[in-house]
Amino acid sequence: MRALTKPTGSGPGAVPRPPVVRELLLVAGLFVVYKIGRRLALGRTDAAFRNADRMWDLERVLHLPGEGAVQSLLLRDDTMVHLANVYYATVHFPATVLFLVWLYLRRPLHYVWARRVLALVTAAALVLPFTFPLAPPRMLASTALVDTGRLYGPSVYGPPNTDHLSNQFAAMPSLHFGWALMVAIGLIAATRSRWRALWLVHPLITLTVIVGTANHYWLDAVAAAVMLGAALTVVPVPGRGGARAAGPARSRETAAAGGRSRTGRGPVAAPAAGGRTFEAAAP
Repeated sequence: MRALTKPTGSGPGAVPRPPVVRELLLVAGLFVVYKIGRRLALGRTDAAFRNADRMWDLERVLHLPGEGAVQSLLLRDDTMVHLANVYYATVHFPATVLFLVWLYLRRPLHYVWARRVLALVTAAALVLPFTFPLAPPRMLASTALVDTGRLYGPSVYGPPNTDHLSNQFAAMPSLHFGWALMVAIGLIAATRSRWRALWLVHPLITLTVIVGTANHYWLDAVAAAVMLGAALTVVPVPGRGGARAAGPARSRETAAAGGRSRTGRGPVAAPAAGGRTFEAAAP
């Protein structure tokens, strides 16, 4: 028995939705594989701290703004830093899920594209914890940064030696930023509102939060953006040729109609010499 799909509309141009059960299993499976993969990369604490020192020094060589400048802005107000922690803990995954659900229901073609891009970025992110384990800046005493989640709450992490749900030494790349940037790009590509560029506010807030809470370095976000760019190159945005193809298709429809009007009920007025018109006889 073939799986049933629902089109986005009626007519020959409707795009069928992928089977919902298959998609739920696929997305859930990817998430589980990612969590397990990051856990398998545990046990390289010394290398993670050595790489963290190198990362901090490299950012200073590149003259990147200090993460401490962002954190100091958050620490001016207890409410602001608490909201940043809440954003870090609660927005990342639900926003991505809502993004995929909306695309599935309203833009199936863009949904398949977005799901493939996110899968590629997430799969690539599995490799770095094995090859480049990295402690977050909140763990480095030399940075003078504080763990805002632990001090102001809420925190998604426990002590590294007892936290069995996450690998805290996998700071690079920042999937918080990578997924947020993909949500913005996906919604900009899938919508036509003149205000759609405002979706970029989500990755900008996310970038401020991940740096200000000392969970990530600037370069963690850069790495995620590079991975996303590579994935977008491999899986291009759908429908780019649609506008160009509409003209020829419309011309073929007109020719096939035999010169009849759009309603098919009457003759079509055709131009004649001297700017006047005459009526073409209906077939």
